[in-house]
Amino acid sequence: MSLPVSRRSAVTPFQVMDILDRVAVLRAEGRDVISLCAGEPSGGAPSLVSAAAAQLHDSARPLTYTSALGTHELRREVAGHYRRWYGIDVDPARVAITTGSSGGFVLAFLAAFDAGDRVALARPGYPAYRNILAALGCEVVDIDCGPEVRYQPTPELLEAAHRQAPLAGLVLASPANPTGTMVDRAELTAITQWCAENGVRLVSDEIYHGVTYPAPGAPDPRGVSAWELDDAAVVVSSFSKYWGMTGWRLGWLLLPEELVRPVDALAGNVALCPPAPAQYAAVAAFAEESYRECEAAVEEFARTRRLLLDNAARLGWGEAAPADGAFYYYADLGSQLDRFGSSAAYASALLEEAGVAVTPGIDFDERHGARCVRLSFAAGSTAIAEAIDRIEAFQAR
Repeated sequence: MSLPVSRRSAVTPFQVMDILDRVAVLRAEGRDVISLCAGEPSGGAPSLVSAAAAQLHDSARPLTYTSALGTHELRREVAGHYRRWYGIDVDPARVAITTGSSGGFVLAFLAAFDAGDRVALARPGYPAYRNILAALGCEVVDIDCGPEVRYQPTPELLEAAHRQAPLAGLVLASPANPTGTMVDRAELTAITQWCAENGVRLVSDEIYHGVTYPAPGAPDPRGVSAWELDDAAVVVSSFSKYWGMTGWRLGWLLLPEELVRPVDALAGNVALCPPAPAQYAAVAAFAEESYRECEAAVEEFARTRRLLLDNAARLGWGEAAPADGAFYYYADLGSQLDRFGSSAAYASALLEEAGVAVTPGIDFDERHGARCVRLSFAAGSTAIAEAIDRIEAFQAR
Protein backbone atom coordinates (compact mmCIF):
# COMPACT_ATOMS: atom_id res chain seq x y z
CA MET A 1 0.00 0.00 0.00
CA SER A 2 1.40 3.37 -1.08
CA LEU A 3 1.08 6.15 1.48
CA PRO A 4 0.31 9.69 0.31
CA VAL A 5 2.84 12.39 -0.44
CA SER A 6 2.20 15.89 0.89
CA ARG A 7 0.59 18.41 -1.42
CA ARG A 8 3.11 21.03 -0.29
CA SER A 9 5.96 18.98 -1.78
CA ALA A 10 4.48 19.22 -5.28
CA VAL A 11 6.87 21.94 -6.41
CA THR A 12 8.68 22.16 -9.71
CA PRO A 13 12.21 20.74 -9.55
CA PHE A 14 15.01 23.28 -10.01
CA GLN A 15 16.20 22.26 -13.47
CA VAL A 16 19.69 23.64 -12.87
CA MET A 17 20.26 20.87 -10.34
CA ASP A 18 18.98 18.19 -12.72
CA ILE A 19 21.28 19.51 -15.44
CA LEU A 20 24.24 19.59 -13.06
CA ASP A 21 23.57 15.95 -12.27
CA ARG A 22 23.52 15.10 -15.98
CA VAL A 23 26.79 17.02 -16.46
CA ALA A 24 28.36 14.89 -13.72
CA VAL A 25 27.18 11.70 -15.41
CA LEU A 26 28.55 12.76 -18.80
CA ARG A 27 31.89 13.76 -17.31
CA ALA A 28 32.09 10.42 -15.50
CA GLU A 29 31.65 8.80 -18.92
CA GLY A 30 34.64 10.75 -20.20
CA ARG A 31 32.75 13.52 -22.04
CA ASP A 32 34.24 17.02 -22.20
CA VAL A 33 31.40 19.23 -20.95
CA ILE A 34 31.43 23.00 -20.47
CA SER A 35 28.98 23.73 -17.68
CA LEU A 36 27.33 27.14 -18.02
CA CYS A 37 24.12 26.21 -16.24
CA ALA A 38 24.91 27.21 -12.64
CA GLY A 39 25.84 30.54 -11.09
CA GLU A 40 29.06 29.17 -9.66
CA PRO A 41 32.23 31.29 -9.77
CA SER A 42 35.10 29.18 -11.06
CA GLY A 43 37.75 30.69 -8.78
CA GLY A 44 36.33 29.38 -5.52
CA ALA A 45 36.84 30.86 -2.06
CA PRO A 46 39.44 33.53 -1.26
CA SER A 47 42.79 31.97 -0.39
CA LEU A 48 42.68 33.16 3.23
CA VAL A 49 39.34 31.42 3.71
CA SER A 50 40.68 28.15 2.31
CA ALA A 51 43.78 28.46 4.46
CA ALA A 52 41.67 29.09 7.55
CA ALA A 53 39.62 25.99 6.81
CA ALA A 54 42.73 23.86 6.34
CA GLN A 55 44.19 25.13 9.59
CA LEU A 56 40.92 24.50 11.37
CA HIS A 57 40.84 20.86 10.32
CA ASP A 58 44.49 20.40 11.25
CA SER A 59 43.84 21.78 14.73
CA ALA A 60 42.20 20.13 17.68
CA ARG A 61 39.39 22.69 17.82
CA PRO A 62 36.11 20.86 18.40
CA LEU A 63 33.49 21.47 15.74
CA THR A 64 30.46 21.72 17.98
CA TYR A 65 27.17 23.54 17.56
CA THR A 66 27.29 27.33 17.41
CA SER A 67 24.51 29.71 18.34
CA ALA A 68 21.44 29.23 16.19
CA LEU A 69 22.01 32.61 14.49
CA GLY A 70 25.71 31.96 13.99
CA THR A 71 28.91 32.83 15.79
CA HIS A 72 29.06 36.29 17.30
CA GLU A 73 32.42 36.90 15.61
CA LEU A 74 31.05 36.27 12.13
CA ARG A 75 27.95 38.34 12.80
CA ARG A 76 30.18 41.26 13.83
CA GLU A 77 32.19 40.87 10.61
CA VAL A 78 29.03 40.94 8.50
CA ALA A 79 27.91 44.11 10.30
CA GLY A 80 31.32 45.65 9.57
CA HIS A 81 30.91 44.78 5.90
CA TYR A 82 27.81 46.98 5.75
CA ARG A 83 29.74 49.86 7.27
CA ARG A 84 32.49 49.36 4.70
CA TRP A 85 30.32 49.06 1.60
CA TYR A 86 27.21 51.09 2.40
CA GLY A 87 28.21 53.39 5.25
CA ILE A 88 25.47 52.11 7.55
CA ASP A 89 25.71 50.87 11.12
CA VAL A 90 24.18 47.42 11.63
CA ASP A 91 23.68 45.93 15.07
CA PRO A 92 25.29 42.45 14.94
CA ALA A 93 22.36 41.19 17.02
CA ARG A 94 20.17 41.75 13.94
CA VAL A 95 22.43 39.62 11.71
CA ALA A 96 21.49 35.96 11.31
CA ILE A 97 24.01 33.59 9.71
CA THR A 98 22.15 30.95 7.69
CA THR A 99 22.80 27.75 5.80
CA GLY A 100 23.23 29.49 2.48
CA SER A 101 20.86 32.18 1.29
CA SER A 102 18.47 29.29 0.60
CA GLY A 103 18.23 28.55 4.31
CA GLY A 104 17.83 32.26 4.88
CA PHE A 105 14.83 32.43 2.57
CA VAL A 106 13.15 29.53 4.37
CA LEU A 107 13.62 31.20 7.75
CA ALA A 108 12.62 34.66 6.52
CA PHE A 109 9.48 33.41 4.77
CA LEU A 110 8.47 31.30 7.79
CA ALA A 111 8.93 34.26 10.14
CA ALA A 112 7.37 36.97 7.97
CA PHE A 113 4.45 35.27 6.22
CA ASP A 114 1.53 33.02 7.11
CA ALA A 115 -0.05 30.36 4.93
CA GLY A 116 -2.40 32.07 2.50
CA ASP A 117 -0.46 35.35 2.44
CA ARG A 118 0.01 36.83 -1.02
CA VAL A 119 3.66 37.45 -1.86
CA ALA A 120 4.69 39.17 -5.09
CA LEU A 121 7.62 38.10 -7.28
CA ALA A 122 9.00 39.43 -10.53
CA ARG A 123 8.71 37.10 -13.50
CA PRO A 124 11.23 36.02 -14.79
CA GLY A 125 12.86 35.31 -11.45
CA TYR A 126 14.69 32.83 -9.30
CA PRO A 127 12.50 29.69 -9.03
CA ALA A 128 13.32 28.86 -5.41
CA TYR A 129 11.40 31.94 -4.24
CA ARG A 130 8.24 30.59 -5.81
CA ASN A 131 8.75 27.00 -4.74
CA ILE A 132 9.65 27.72 -1.11
CA LEU A 133 6.71 30.09 -0.73
CA ALA A 134 4.35 27.59 -2.37
CA ALA A 135 5.56 24.78 -0.10
CA LEU A 136 4.89 27.02 2.90
CA GLY A 137 1.32 27.60 1.74
CA CYS A 138 1.72 31.18 0.55
CA GLU A 139 0.02 32.46 -2.59
CA VAL A 140 2.63 33.49 -5.14
CA VAL A 141 1.65 36.58 -7.14
CA ASP A 142 3.63 36.80 -10.37
CA ILE A 143 4.40 40.31 -11.59
CA ASP A 144 5.04 40.05 -15.32
CA CYS A 145 8.16 42.21 -15.79
CA GLY A 146 9.32 42.47 -19.39
CA PRO A 147 12.03 44.48 -21.10
CA GLU A 148 9.90 47.65 -20.97
CA VAL A 149 10.50 47.77 -17.18
CA ARG A 150 13.94 46.14 -17.39
CA TYR A 151 12.56 42.93 -15.87
CA GLN A 152 12.02 44.62 -12.48
CA PRO A 153 8.76 45.41 -10.63
CA THR A 154 7.56 48.99 -10.34
CA PRO A 155 5.19 50.63 -7.84
CA GLU A 156 2.56 50.81 -10.58
CA LEU A 157 2.74 47.06 -11.22
CA LEU A 158 2.66 46.36 -7.50
CA GLU A 159 -0.31 48.64 -7.00
CA ALA A 160 -2.26 46.79 -9.70
CA ALA A 161 -1.59 43.46 -7.98
CA HIS A 162 -2.38 44.92 -4.55
CA ARG A 163 -5.76 46.20 -5.75
CA GLN A 164 -6.80 42.67 -6.74
CA ALA A 165 -6.18 41.49 -3.16
CA PRO A 166 -3.78 42.85 -0.54
CA LEU A 167 -0.17 41.77 -0.77
CA ALA A 168 1.71 40.71 2.35
CA GLY A 169 5.17 40.72 0.82
CA LEU A 170 7.43 41.43 -2.12
CA VAL A 171 10.64 39.59 -2.96
CA LEU A 172 12.96 41.85 -4.95
CA ALA A 173 16.34 40.87 -6.40
CA SER A 174 18.91 43.38 -7.60
CA PRO A 175 20.99 42.25 -9.45
CA ALA A 176 18.34 39.77 -10.49
CA ASN A 177 18.62 36.14 -11.48
CA PRO A 178 18.31 35.29 -14.39
CA THR A 179 18.40 38.72 -16.05
CA GLY A 180 21.16 40.51 -14.13
CA THR A 181 19.16 43.75 -14.15
CA MET A 182 19.31 46.15 -11.20
CA VAL A 183 17.16 48.82 -9.62
CA ASP A 184 18.91 52.11 -8.93
CA ARG A 185 18.59 54.17 -5.74
CA ALA A 186 15.59 56.16 -6.95
CA GLU A 187 13.76 53.02 -8.09
CA LEU A 188 14.47 51.15 -4.86
CA THR A 189 13.41 54.21 -2.86
CA ALA A 190 10.07 54.29 -4.69
CA ILE A 191 9.50 50.56 -4.13
CA THR A 192 10.50 50.78 -0.46
CA GLN A 193 8.15 53.71 0.10
CA TRP A 194 5.30 51.91 -1.63
CA CYS A 195 5.84 48.85 0.59
CA ALA A 196 5.90 51.01 3.74
CA GLU A 197 2.73 52.86 2.78
CA ASN A 198 0.87 49.64 2.02
CA GLY A 199 2.07 47.44 4.87
CA VAL A 200 3.97 45.10 2.55
CA ARG A 201 7.09 43.32 3.82
CA LEU A 202 10.03 43.82 1.46
CA VAL A 203 12.49 40.92 1.19
CA SER A 204 15.56 42.21 -0.66
CA ASP A 205 17.78 39.58 -2.28
CA GLU A 206 21.23 41.19 -2.47
CA ILE A 207 23.41 38.11 -2.99
CA TYR A 208 24.94 39.47 -6.22
CA HIS A 209 25.96 42.81 -4.75
CA GLY A 210 29.53 43.55 -5.72
CA VAL A 211 29.26 41.48 -8.91
CA THR A 212 28.25 44.48 -11.00
CA TYR A 213 29.43 46.29 -14.13
CA PRO A 214 28.79 50.01 -13.60
CA ALA A 215 29.87 52.80 -15.91
CA PRO A 216 32.90 54.72 -14.62
CA GLY A 217 31.88 57.12 -11.89
CA ALA A 218 28.43 55.63 -11.49
CA PRO A 219 26.84 56.03 -8.05
CA ASP A 220 26.32 52.92 -5.93
CA PRO A 221 28.59 50.72 -8.06
CA ARG A 222 28.03 47.62 -5.90
CA GLY A 223 24.25 48.04 -5.63
CA VAL A 224 21.96 49.76 -3.14
CA SER A 225 21.03 47.90 0.03
CA ALA A 226 17.42 48.11 1.15
CA TRP A 227 18.68 48.87 4.66
CA GLU A 228 20.13 52.14 3.44
CA LEU A 229 16.50 53.19 3.01
CA ASP A 230 14.41 51.24 5.53
CA ASP A 231 15.44 48.65 8.10
CA ALA A 232 11.90 47.22 8.11
CA ALA A 233 13.03 45.19 5.10
CA VAL A 234 14.58 41.74 5.33
CA VAL A 235 17.92 41.65 3.52
CA VAL A 236 19.18 38.31 2.24
CA SER A 237 22.79 37.84 1.17
CA SER A 238 25.40 35.14 0.82
CA PHE A 239 29.06 34.19 0.63
CA SER A 240 28.35 32.22 -2.57
CA LYS A 241 28.68 34.80 -5.33
CA TYR A 242 31.05 37.73 -4.61
CA TRP A 243 33.20 35.49 -2.39
CA GLY A 244 32.81 32.42 -4.65
CA MET A 245 31.93 30.13 -1.72
CA THR A 246 28.98 28.20 -3.17
CA GLY A 247 29.63 24.84 -1.55
CA TRP A 248 30.38 26.31 1.88
CA ARG A 249 26.64 26.87 2.37
CA LEU A 250 26.74 30.15 4.25
CA GLY A 251 24.46 33.13 3.90
CA TRP A 252 22.97 35.77 6.17
CA LEU A 253 19.92 37.85 6.93
CA LEU A 254 19.56 41.40 8.19
CA LEU A 255 16.41 41.33 10.26
CA PRO A 256 13.90 43.90 11.48
CA GLU A 257 13.86 43.86 15.28
CA GLU A 258 10.51 42.11 15.47
CA LEU A 259 11.79 39.16 13.41
CA VAL A 260 15.05 38.49 15.30
CA ARG A 261 13.58 36.29 18.01
CA PRO A 262 11.20 34.41 15.64
CA VAL A 263 14.06 33.63 13.25
CA ASP A 264 16.25 32.60 16.19
CA ALA A 265 13.58 30.18 17.39
CA LEU A 266 12.95 28.80 13.92
CA ALA A 267 16.65 28.42 13.13
CA GLY A 268 17.27 26.45 16.29
CA ASN A 269 14.54 24.02 15.34
CA VAL A 270 15.11 23.77 11.59
CA ALA A 271 18.92 23.33 11.44
CA LEU A 272 20.21 23.99 14.99
CA CYS A 273 22.98 26.16 13.49
CA PRO A 274 24.79 26.85 10.21
CA PRO A 275 27.89 24.72 9.42
CA ALA A 276 30.44 25.50 12.13
CA PRO A 277 33.65 24.96 10.08
CA ALA A 278 32.39 27.24 7.32
CA GLN A 279 31.52 29.94 9.85
CA TYR A 280 34.94 29.89 11.50
CA ALA A 281 36.75 30.06 8.14
CA ALA A 282 34.42 32.70 6.68
CA VAL A 283 35.69 35.34 9.09
CA ALA A 284 38.73 35.55 6.78
CA ALA A 285 36.44 36.57 3.90
CA PHE A 286 36.40 40.09 5.34
CA ALA A 287 40.18 40.54 5.34
CA GLU A 288 41.65 43.15 2.99
CA GLU A 289 43.42 40.45 0.98
CA SER A 290 40.14 38.61 0.47
CA TYR A 291 38.39 41.74 -0.78
CA ARG A 292 41.26 42.29 -3.24
CA GLU A 293 40.96 38.73 -4.56
CA CYS A 294 37.21 39.11 -4.97
CA GLU A 295 37.58 42.39 -6.84
CA ALA A 296 40.04 40.68 -9.19
CA ALA A 297 37.45 37.94 -9.77
CA VAL A 298 34.80 40.57 -10.58
CA GLU A 299 37.19 42.12 -13.10
CA GLU A 300 37.48 38.71 -14.76
CA PHE A 301 33.68 38.41 -14.82
CA ALA A 302 33.59 41.81 -16.54
CA ARG A 303 36.10 40.69 -19.18
CA THR A 304 34.13 37.51 -19.77
CA ARG A 305 30.87 39.46 -20.03
CA ARG A 306 32.48 41.76 -22.58
CA LEU A 307 33.69 38.76 -24.59
CA LEU A 308 30.20 37.29 -24.56
CA LEU A 309 28.46 40.52 -25.55
CA ASP A 310 30.99 41.18 -28.32
CA ASN A 311 30.27 37.73 -29.75
CA ALA A 312 26.52 37.61 -29.09
CA ALA A 313 25.71 37.84 -32.80
CA ARG A 314 27.50 34.52 -33.34
CA LEU A 315 25.00 32.84 -31.02
CA GLY A 316 22.16 33.80 -33.33
CA TRP A 317 19.72 34.26 -30.46
CA GLY A 318 17.14 37.03 -30.02
CA GLU A 319 16.57 39.80 -27.49
CA ALA A 320 18.69 39.57 -24.34
CA ALA A 321 18.58 41.20 -20.92
CA PRO A 322 21.34 43.77 -20.31
CA ALA A 323 23.11 41.93 -17.43
CA ASP A 324 24.00 44.97 -15.31
CA GLY A 325 25.19 42.60 -12.61
CA ALA A 326 25.55 38.92 -11.65
CA PHE A 327 26.99 36.64 -14.34
CA TYR A 328 24.11 35.58 -16.54
CA TYR A 329 23.09 36.11 -20.13
CA TYR A 330 19.33 35.61 -20.46
CA ALA A 331 18.11 35.62 -24.03
CA ASP A 332 15.26 34.66 -26.32
CA LEU A 333 16.32 31.83 -28.64
CA GLY A 334 14.94 33.59 -31.70
CA SER A 335 15.01 31.48 -34.83
CA GLN A 336 16.35 28.46 -32.95
CA LEU A 337 12.84 27.94 -31.61
CA ASP A 338 11.65 27.07 -35.13
CA ARG A 339 14.11 24.19 -35.13
CA PHE A 340 13.85 22.91 -31.56
CA GLY A 341 10.38 24.03 -30.45
CA SER A 342 11.34 24.95 -26.89
CA SER A 343 14.28 26.07 -24.81
CA ALA A 344 14.20 22.75 -22.90
CA ALA A 345 14.61 20.78 -26.12
CA TYR A 346 17.35 23.13 -27.29
CA ALA A 347 19.26 22.90 -23.99
CA SER A 348 19.03 19.12 -23.94
CA ALA A 349 20.32 18.78 -27.50
CA LEU A 350 23.10 21.29 -26.90
CA LEU A 351 24.30 19.35 -23.87
CA GLU A 352 24.09 15.88 -25.39
CA GLU A 353 25.46 16.76 -28.83
CA ALA A 354 27.86 19.65 -28.19
CA GLY A 355 28.77 19.26 -24.54
CA VAL A 356 27.57 22.71 -23.45
CA ALA A 357 25.17 22.98 -20.51
CA VAL A 358 22.80 25.97 -20.33
CA THR A 359 19.53 26.35 -18.44
CA PRO A 360 16.14 26.54 -20.16
CA GLY A 361 14.17 29.63 -19.24
CA ILE A 362 11.15 27.67 -18.03
CA ASP A 363 13.00 27.45 -14.71
CA PHE A 364 12.60 31.21 -14.31
CA ASP A 365 9.40 32.05 -16.18
CA GLU A 366 6.53 29.59 -16.46
CA ARG A 367 4.73 31.76 -19.01
CA HIS A 368 7.42 32.94 -21.44
CA GLY A 369 10.46 30.90 -20.41
CA ALA A 370 10.01 28.19 -23.02
CA ARG A 371 11.45 30.74 -25.46
CA CYS A 372 14.56 31.63 -23.44
CA VAL A 373 17.79 30.24 -22.06
CA ARG A 374 20.13 31.37 -19.30
CA LEU A 375 23.86 31.09 -19.86
CA SER A 376 26.16 31.60 -16.87
CA PHE A 377 29.51 33.22 -17.69
CA ALA A 378 30.86 32.63 -14.18
CA ALA A 379 33.03 29.84 -15.59
CA GLY A 380 35.44 32.38 -17.10
CA SER A 381 36.58 33.65 -20.48
CA THR A 382 38.31 30.46 -21.66
CA ALA A 383 35.18 28.40 -21.08
CA ILE A 384 32.95 31.02 -22.70
CA ALA A 385 35.14 31.35 -25.80
CA GLU A 386 35.07 27.58 -26.33
CA ALA A 387 31.34 27.40 -25.62
CA ILE A 388 30.57 30.06 -28.24
CA ASP A 389 32.53 28.07 -30.82
CA ARG A 390 30.63 24.91 -29.93
CA ILE A 391 27.22 26.63 -29.96
CA GLU A 392 27.95 28.19 -33.33
CA ALA A 393 29.01 24.82 -34.78
CA PHE A 394 26.03 23.04 -33.20
CA GLN A 395 23.54 25.46 -34.69
CA ALA A 396 25.17 25.22 -38.09
CA ARG A 397 24.56 21.46 -38.36
